[in-house]
Amino acid sequence: MKLIKKGFIYNTDKKWDWSVFGARAGCVDIIDKNVWRIYYNARDANNESHPSYIEVEAGNPQKILYIHNKPILDLGQIGTFDDCGIGSCSIINYNGKKYLYYLGFSVKKKAPFFNQIGLAISEDGGKTFHKFGEGPVLGQTYRIPYSFGGMYAACVCGGEGVVHGYCPVIIKWHLVNGRPESIYNIRYFESTNGIDWEDKQIVAVDFKNDREEGLVWPSVIKEKDFYRMWYSFRGGVDFRDKKQNAYKIGYAESKDGKVFKRMDDIVGIEPDNDENAWDSIMQCYPTVIKYNDLYWVFYSGNGFGSSGFGYACFEEEKWKIKS
Repeated sequence: MKLIKKGFIYNTDKKWDWSVFGARAGCVDIIDKNVWRIYYNARDANNESHPSYIEVEAGNPQKILYIHNKPILDLGQIGTFDDCGIGSCSIINYNGKKYLYYLGFSVKKKAPFFNQIGLAISEDGGKTFHKFGEGPVLGQTYRIPYSFGGMYAACVCGGEGVVHGYCPVIIKWHLVNGRPESIYNIRYFESTNGIDWEDKQIVAVDFKNDREEGLVWPSVIKEKDFYRMWYSFRGGVDFRDKKQNAYKIGYAESKDGKVFKRMDDIVGIEPDNDENAWDSIMQCYPTVIKYNDLYWVFYSGNGFGSSGFGYACFEEEKWKIKS
């Protein structure tokens, strides 16, 4: 079962003042048999992230049907957890509404970022959203002394009356050539209402060696009797511009949806050989949907999505659990 790259989809190309730098794929919502809505995140000249969306033809995402021309959420008030940026992460249908989980960015003096998880709710099918509150639904505690991983996200999926949360959590900051760098793995959380979350103190995906330092952006699909997870992993140094250490797409499976076994080698996707290609160095932040017996993997390219996003597909649907 290998990923087959299909091509580039979208970048904002500096169309608006809130989208000067890039387009990071956030999450994908299947609207109906004709339309998929892709939520993405773009940065302004102050490096502050803003979420918006495009709509594409179902099954043919390179055909763009609609481009939204403004952010779907405003930055928080000064001093709140999302006053320096908002990044859409994942979306679920819940109690007749759409729950959009997002990363709220703020700044500290020594660490370059401090991130917590917020919730926005839509009552019109995902076109407009209002924040659940001015504070995060999942944030810093005595068990999580740092923050949630980088400009990344929670991924949630419904099942068994429980909403499952998979969040990159920073476990340490350290200095690399005088620059603070974060180390984070993926942790499991649970909620019975999509709002109040319990930290189960379970590491869902951990490092495979001491050279890894970043496991981020999980995207989970529940099958009949097991779970599939796609995510990104990177090395600890030179991961911004060296393809051997930059983000790649990983894969894992689990029987209980809590602890996953890594199976990265079977993904098969590689950087483009063309040095000028949008994903020649980095393939990061996958978000996955299942449609017409295929897994559609949307992912961001070089510069953590500065080059925009595209997609790949798993051509084989039937795959037995190996964990």
